[in-house]
Amino acid sequence: MINNLALLRQEGLKALNNKLGAAGTVIFIRQFENGYGDYTNEREIKLKDVTLNDIVSSIRKRKVTK
Repeated sequence: MINNLALLRQEGLKALNNKLGAAGTVIFIRQFENGYGDYTNEREIKLKDVTLNDIVSSIRKRKVTK
């Protein structure tokens, strides 16, 4: 059993990298990050003045350009 957390992390990352490669390791680790900030509050502020018509218009514009 590994009691040293730094060593455990190092060996774990090494095992992931050996099995999944660098890109796979990064994708795997990103699944478990907590993130930061207050997404709900930030979304409320950012979308404060956006109407349903704005959203529909944006969707229609995207469909036309594809």
